[in-house]
Amino acid sequence: MNLIKSIAELEQYISALKAENKTIGFVPTMGALHDGHLQLVRRAVAENDVAVVSVFVNPTQFNDKNDLAKYPRTLEADAALLESVGCAAVFAPVAEEFYTEEELNTTFQFDFAGLDEVMEGKFRPGHFNGVVQVVSKLFRLVKPNRAYFGEKDFQQLAIIRHMVRSMQFDIEIVGCPIVREESGLARSSRNTLLTEDQRALAANIHAVLKESTSFYSMTTVKELHDATIAAINRHEGLEVEYYDIVNGDTLQSIEKWDDADYVVGCITVYCGSVRLIDNIRFK
Repeated sequence: MNLIKSIAELEQYISALKAENKTIGFVPTMGALHDGHLQLVRRAVAENDVAVVSVFVNPTQFNDKNDLAKYPRTLEADAALLESVGCAAVFAPVAEEFYTEEELNTTFQFDFAGLDEVMEGKFRPGHFNGVVQVVSKLFRLVKPNRAYFGEKDFQQLAIIRHMVRSMQFDIEIVGCPIVREESGLARSSRNTLLTEDQRALAANIHAVLKESTSFYSMTTVKELHDATIAAINRHEGLEVEYYDIVNGDTLQSIEKWDDADYVVGCITVYCGSVRLIDNIRFK
């Protein structure tokens, strides 16, 4: 497996693949890999000639410097995991190599068509500017045929699809189902920051969401919304930051269940100081 740290080396590697007409499957990550990431990579390996993974903690998508500082960085372990599932190359630059000084210090401008004004975008201003900045630059460098993203980051996936259409990238975006721990907790790099007790506590997030799908049609959207927040907050140590029940295509909140054919509940919960996201599909 190739471990690539410079843009020049990456460009050389990709040019050689393109000269041989190899198809490239790409998985952009921030490292601290878990089985959710590895499922994306396995799929990229299976569906393409070559799988390339980036491991880069992108500073421009963190609006909280403390969050950036404590984000786990485990490149050596990540590289071993990636090699074990058949990844051909890992691109792991440092920020100073990846971005110019101007890029690092200027907010990336993009027309999100309102997709960034809700949920994560409302609570993490500038976050998606950084996401689009890093992913669009990685797409230009890696030139993949397909790129793989987890559905846990539901809003991010919608924004990436919009970005691909808007910037006219000839790339197939493949959304992959949430991978969960045995308890139901959505796998996340942030789970490594949880104690064992907190991990067990955080499993209640999915438990409450999953239970709500069994009776949602018998209640109003607002009643279910409020009951879900109350049920999670009832557990000491969990605090809901937001819960939005939205049209899965537009990400706009719905008022009635028949407002959309595709309805998803998207939630962010603090477990202690660790911020966890999850979602559930109603229909």
